[in-house]
Amino acid sequence: MFLGAPLPAPGTAAVFTVRLVSVGSLPPALLGFLQEGITRETGAAVRMGGNLPLPGVCPEGLSQYPGAPFLAALAAARPPGDEFILGVTGVDLTAPGLNFVFGLADHRNRAAIISLARLYPEFYGQPRDPGRFKARAITEAVHELGHLLGLGHCLDPACVMAFSNSLADTDRKGPEFCRACRGRLSWSPKILSGG
Repeated sequence: MFLGAPLPAPGTAAVFTVRLVSVGSLPPALLGFLQEGITRETGAAVRMGGNLPLPGVCPEGLSQYPGAPFLAALAAARPPGDEFILGVTGVDLTAPGLNFVFGLADHRNRAAIISLARLYPEFYGQPRDPGRFKARAITEAVHELGHLLGLGHCLDPACVMAFSNSLADTDRKGPEFCRACRGRLSWSPKILSGG
């Protein structure tokens, strides 16, 4: 269990650093709003980290990429001075036993990835809605960072750490940690470094 102080108040010193990286080709503006949202919701110092190529190719006959190679590529690219690296991709991701994933995290290697593909309303034949898309992307980014900080899934459906089986779940929860999850977070350098 992680014990520690709650998230810092806005305007205070950052408590951890995140390297934000595009995996595949994404417009820079997509990373800009994520940088602002992650900082606002977590207090992290978010550094822009450039672009990584897509790791490998999509398996023949499929339209989704396995997520594990993305996590491995991000872990290998994480600079030593950054506690965490978060990749953002426009391609659809999957993981063993799941039809799709909005994101994945590897706590041990301090790397996570989110996929924007299914966060666009247009993916489901709905009208374009930039505000809804941005809110979903920030929620999923904060969720994966929560896993990197040691949190599991939360039973509170309004908590950012609740499992999202659908976009309705993501829309319902929003980007905030519930009181219990906030209480589990620790900003100890020893815990963040895995020590």
